[in-house]
Amino acid sequence: MAAKLCFTAVATNSYEQAAAVVAQWGVPVDDAVIHQQVQRAGERADQQAEARVAAGSATPVPQARPPADALVIMMDGWMLRHRGDDWGLQPADRAGDRVAWQECKSAVIYRTAQAVSKNDRGLLVEKFVVAYLGDPLEFGRRVQAEARRRGLGQVRQVYVVADGGVWIWNLVADRFAEATGVLDFYHASQHLWAVAHTLHPEKDAEAKAWVEPLLHQLRHGREAQVRQTLRDLPAWCAQRAQPLPPTIATETQYFENHREHLHYAARAAEGCPVGSGAMESFCAQLQGRFKRCGQFWTEPGRRRLMALEIARRNHDWPQIWQLN
Repeated sequence: MAAKLCFTAVATNSYEQAAAVVAQWGVPVDDAVIHQQVQRAGERADQQAEARVAAGSATPVPQARPPADALVIMMDGWMLRHRGDDWGLQPADRAGDRVAWQECKSAVIYRTAQAVSKNDRGLLVEKFVVAYLGDPLEFGRRVQAEARRRGLGQVRQVYVVADGGVWIWNLVADRFAEATGVLDFYHASQHLWAVAHTLHPEKDAEAKAWVEPLLHQLRHGREAQVRQTLRDLPAWCAQRAQPLPPTIATETQYFENHREHLHYAARAAEGCPVGSGAMESFCAQLQGRFKRCGQFWTEPGRRRLMALEIARRNHDWPQIWQLN
């Protein structure tokens, strides 16, 4: 019964909603009881997850890489609310740190053989996930441990797909130095659009005419031309007696920093995704449970429920209920 209560708490949007679902079974259970069961089981799930990370981190990655499909790792972060140090401070108009925003660093890991297409839409038959609040280096250790469980070292290629977050690419250099990096195409396109609107402020048609050829070049193997166009912008502005916007240098450097992550045509031909849609979907799903209106978490409460959520998604749920 405890497993059913905890699963319902994970699969619904709140403990109150879980209690309403359980009541339909004909055995009403107070939401406080469900919360209590989640705390107990979630602590076990979190301890088991810690043990798996420790074991995975201590196991060397096999050097032999027989022909097989590739492993894709996507990473990102999103913010959720915790109760701050001054939670419940009275009176209500008194200044205080009632809310503490924290970043939940998350990852999606899957084998390319598990990626299929249905009705021109990509689907993942199976994927595995990581979610962690804390230091990026520790998050990287956890992602690497989970990747080892899912085939790191037994695949022909490893891809990391992510946006331009500096902490992510530092982590890639630290934990996945041999992986092939891919800058999420949507984020790259957003940076090009930013340049377009900077060069043609309040002239949407002209901005569109400038950026669309570059987006086509970027997507179809002519990324070097895109980078050259950006490098030529000072001369382009000078010819038009137009001041060079100060953000141009920053955006040009952004693409130079990611020059090895822009080979979209080549990566797509290898079967690697050029966008992080699976990552965005996972983050949205977690936010649907952990970032709802009025939710302000305590650290133990969030950690335990999230441990159950990750165990459910990673097929580790049965282990929680095994008797020692």
